[in-house]
Order: sequence, then C-alpha cells, then structure tokens
Amino acid sequence: MAYVINDECIMCGACADECPCNAISEGDGKYVIDADTCADCGACAEACPVGAPQQG
Repeated sequence: MAYVINDECIMCGACADECPCNAISEGDGKYVIDADTCADCGACAEACPVGAPQQG
C-alpha cells in the first residue's frame, strides 16, 4: 500500500529529495504522494524529521 503524508508535514522537502520514484510533490500546505507511482519503499518515512509519511 502506498505511503501518504499526514498533516504533521512541515514542507521541508526531505521526503521528495529521497524518493527514488519521484512520487512526491509539493501540495497545498503539505507534500503529497502519487499512490500510482509510489513503490512503498519507505525512503520518505526514513528521511522525514517529523514522521509525516506513513503507510496508507
């Protein structure tokens, strides 16, 4: 199941920089993950300083 970014996102961009699939983009007030592109690897969750990306 693809990862999703919760409301804890601080818009730092760490997750997007680490995503090997380029599935993460800047959204309205938080980053968003394209579920169709996400490989469910967890790189975003490991990179995030606030734990915003979580398995959906």
